[in-house]
Amino acid sequence: MSGAQLFMREDVGLSDGEVEVLAGSMNVFMLTSILAAGWVADRLGRRRTLVLANAFLMAGALAMSLGSTYPALMAARFVTSLGAGFARVVAPFYNAEISPASSRGVLSSLVDIFINVGMLLSYVSNYAFAGLPAHLGWRVMFAMGVIPPVFIAAGVFFMPESPRWLAMRGRHGDARAVLVRTSDTPAEADLRLAEIKQAVADAAAAQQQQAASHGGGGGGGVWTELLRPSPSVRRILTCAIGLQFFVQASGVDAILLYNPLVFKAVGVASDSAAIGATVAIGAVKTCFILVGMFLTDRVGRRLLLLASTAGVAVTTASLALTLRLAAGGGVPGVGAGRTQHLL
Repeated sequence: MSGAQLFMREDVGLSDGEVEVLAGSMNVFMLTSILAAGWVADRLGRRRTLVLANAFLMAGALAMSLGSTYPALMAARFVTSLGAGFARVVAPFYNAEISPASSRGVLSSLVDIFINVGMLLSYVSNYAFAGLPAHLGWRVMFAMGVIPPVFIAAGVFFMPESPRWLAMRGRHGDARAVLVRTSDTPAEADLRLAEIKQAVADAAAAQQQQAASHGGGGGGGVWTELLRPSPSVRRILTCAIGLQFFVQASGVDAILLYNPLVFKAVGVASDSAAIGATVAIGAVKTCFILVGMFLTDRVGRRLLLLASTAGVAVTTASLALTLRLAAGGGVPGVGAGRTQHLL
């Protein structure tokens, strides 16, 4: 959306408000599949849920590239969001369940890393096709989103099912076969299988206890614990939800989405140059994610959070000040109307 929106306005005739709703709707639409992802993954299995997510992503990208009206684009965005939500939830815990303890942290963090790599590739794609006619360029940008799911579709044939899910279904022999393939030694595989069996048994016992405490009517499982948390869980929720809320409320994602418009507002003349500047920002962002990954175990999570929060505060304040000066005529060659809209 970051680069394509520049051309969609001209070709489809979308207003600023329609582009904003189209771009931001993904966060709302994703809630549907995010909330359902755990239930679907427990019923279908992690592997099949990832296949389902892949199908939604492929269909959504193709539908976006073919859309010609605002309702059609919104419907395509919804389909894409379903796939993104499933993948965003299931991929990390599939990685965690399939990997040995020695590499579990790194493999689980790969999802976030490659989301940002994917964003960088999308910026590059936008830049590569920015020179095409307006009616064609943005469609090709979205059509390129079909290619990664094709590789996932090929790779899924080699993906084993999660050993935890297999154990939950009583398929201990299949679970051990997967663990043998993903462990250094058969002894380690047996140890991991024993741990999984114990975890599954503990979860079942906890569910039975909750059901009994609610008169046999079912306790709602994890939702009961979240909606009526104990003091310790309440503290965890306060930290986790509060952190995520303020990370999003800082507006960093919105700035990334509207990067090309921001650059054009402060005097960048052409669409290609604005998208090219966005590529540079994507490259810097990806590099610092890798830096954070290497430093997180050395300097600690809290210090990195404090340092990055200070950086976000300074840079967003600087951006707001720059745009305010531009709107007031402090930056020559800038259209005040567009800058005021951004503000």
